[in-house]
Order: sequence, then C-alpha cells, then structure tokens
Amino acid sequence: MRAFIPETNLFRDRVHAGQELAEALLHLADTKPLVLALPRGGVPVAFEVAKSLNAPLDLVLVRKIGAPGNEELALGAVIDGAEPKWVINQELFNQIAPPPNWFDEEMQRQLTELERRRQRYCGDRPAPLLGNRCVIVIDDGVATGATVRAALKGLKQSNPSRIVLAVPVGPRDVIEMLRTEVNELVCLAMPEPFIGVGCHYSNFDQTRDEQVIDLLARAQAFIADKPAEP
Repeated sequence: MRAFIPETNLFRDRVHAGQELAEALLHLADTKPLVLALPRGGVPVAFEVAKSLNAPLDLVLVRKIGAPGNEELALGAVIDGAEPKWVINQELFNQIAPPPNWFDEEMQRQLTELERRRQRYCGDRPAPLLGNRCVIVIDDGVATGATVRAALKGLKQSNPSRIVLAVPVGPRDVIEMLRTEVNELVCLAMPEPFIGVGCHYSNFDQTRDEQVIDLLARAQAFIADKPAEP
C-alpha cells in the first residue's frame, strides 16, 4: 500500500497564509470588522488580514488543555474572563480517563497562564468592546477545533453582530462542525486525510511573545495613524 504523503507548501509561512486569507475576506471590509487573533501563531496571520481590511487587531486569549503526558492532544480548552468558559472533547476525555480533579487543576493552571499573557501582550489596555460588531476570529489553522470552539463560546457572550471564523487550513470534518458555530467560515484548504497544521507550511517556526507584542503595537499604530472618516 502506498504511504500517504501530506500535501506540503500550501503556505510559505504565516505571513503568506495571512495574505491569502486577506484576499478571501475582502468582502467584509465595509463592515468595519474587528480582527481577533488566537495567540501566538494566529497573530502573524491576523496582522496581514487586519492590515488589508484596515481593521483594528486584538487578541482572544484561550488555552488548550492537553492530555496528561501529551500536551499536544487537546482534551479541551479554556478562555479567560470574569466567568471562564471551557469546552471538553468528551469522547476523547472518556478514552484518556485522566485522574480525578486533574481537569480542574489543569484549567486553573491555564487560566494563570492566560492572565500572564494578557498582561504581557496588552499591558493595561482594556479588551475591545464586541457588542454589535463584526468580529473575525483568526488562527494559523485548526486541528481538533477545541481551542477555537472555546474562543467562540466566550465571544458569543459579548453579543457581536456577526462572528466570522477564518483559518488557512483544517480538517474537513472539524471545519464543517465549526461552521455551525459562526455566521460565516472561511478556510482556504481542507486536505484529506488531515495530518497536522504544520505540514502545510514550509516554515512553521514557533511565534515568540516578542513577535506578538511587536505586531500588536504596529497594528495599534496603524489604526492611530488612519485619517478620521468624514
């Protein structure tokens, strides 16, 4: 039997993916959207979209809850806020059967990390108001969808007028599942079988905190320099 060789080089890097995604989202420019990136990998992608759409860029802070001994295997995810929201992959959770109280302890650990990141990335700048706004949520790709689902669950509590999820790549079944959670979903590639997000990038180096801070500052400066609308 011939071994499956994953399709590669769909995107040179996250900048290239963001530029391709921006082209697919140009129809939303007139809605004056707010672009929200999932850090860290989603920020370079979202920066290109925000720049193309002349839109403000901010973060939606969410952390994956990985399985014991395998942090890359997502059992769920949590999003920070006054009332933290979380989702669980119940089928996988039952298969793994983690120790009692493990999930609650891991969730608290991830909430502490979220608070660190909020201060690190945003300082004292308040989170943006989402009510009655078109919000575009962007990551560099999805695998299980648990992280994105947690983000969407939290965002819905703020009553945006429209939620659009936009990603460069993801598995078809997960994309179709996420489609039911949003008003619109844009995914550039849904390879089958799906191996992993990084397989479709020539360069998938880890995004550093310093890069996130720099891109957010550049985005803030860009919006500040925009001329006022008549």
